[in-house]
Amino acid sequence: MLRYGSTWETIKAANWAEATTARLRKEIDLVQGWRPQPAPKRTPVREVPMLDTAIDAYLSEIQQQRKPKTHAAYATALRYFYASCGNKPLQDIRRSDLLDFAVYLREEKGQSPRSTYNKFEGVMSFLKRHDITGRSLRLSSHDWPQYTETEPEIYEQEVLDKFFAACTDDERLLFEFFLMSGLREQEVIFASGKSLNFGAGTISVKRNPEFGWSPKMYKERTVPVIPALMGKLKKMLVGRGKGGLLFPTSSGKPKHNFLDICKAVAKRAGIPEEEVWLHKFRATFCTRALWGGIDLRTVQSWMGHVDLASTMRYLKPNQRVDAQRIAAIWN
Repeated sequence: MLRYGSTWETIKAANWAEATTARLRKEIDLVQGWRPQPAPKRTPVREVPMLDTAIDAYLSEIQQQRKPKTHAAYATALRYFYASCGNKPLQDIRRSDLLDFAVYLREEKGQSPRSTYNKFEGVMSFLKRHDITGRSLRLSSHDWPQYTETEPEIYEQEVLDKFFAACTDDERLLFEFFLMSGLREQEVIFASGKSLNFGAGTISVKRNPEFGWSPKMYKERTVPVIPALMGKLKKMLVGRGKGGLLFPTSSGKPKHNFLDICKAVAKRAGIPEEEVWLHKFRATFCTRALWGGIDLRTVQSWMGHVDLASTMRYLKPNQRVDAQRIAAIWN
């Protein structure tokens, strides 16, 4: 039994000297205000995810929040990245892994410069979600894949004349709709009678809840079209006797073979099939609107572009400016 101050405590001591030493230590602690100290908390060790686990979780999130096409693009990019660098903890990813990935895309997968850049950017977005940035990896701007932005191609009037001359009535209306509205393929696929405002002469790009479809970036917009096209669309709907999709399958479902139809028309018209594609109608619409004097901000709104730079890509030089308009510059 050990007594220090007014406190008694039972301790184990081999002899009187050890007991005395223990008593003195307790008395010193008492004088200095000793209090029992709680045991230190153990900091939980943060588990570092492996690349495959992180990819699965990220793609699951993308699938819930983004469109199927976006999910497919990320899935392809991350699958290639996994094949390039193998499975490893995320914290072990280094700058060299990204440089090797760019080489893998070009040499192993035969990706174009633009596709290489897009997939590289997709992987960097994934890594950023886990606080792995270009700065932390010490990536410079020169480490990113480089590509040259090509000028959008448009249809010349002679090609359009040949193309539409080879169309049936239904085909002509479909591709006039592409050309004169500037809508994207998916926007045409899911356009319905509710998209049309005959009084205002406009087509609205809006969500189609019946088929679970939403516009790109979930951004709705309205595009004015010429009365002749609106008249043809009205006549088509009246003749059909019902609304629904503007250009559906025979069973009223979304039609996904517009490009095949376009290629078939080109073949009949004697136009090389590789020279026709759907986005070229959209590019032609945008360029002609700009040539027609519509201001950039308005055309940006019609096209649904996020920024003016995207619209300005379509501001191609007009090689057919007549002498009268050139003379007007100096008058």
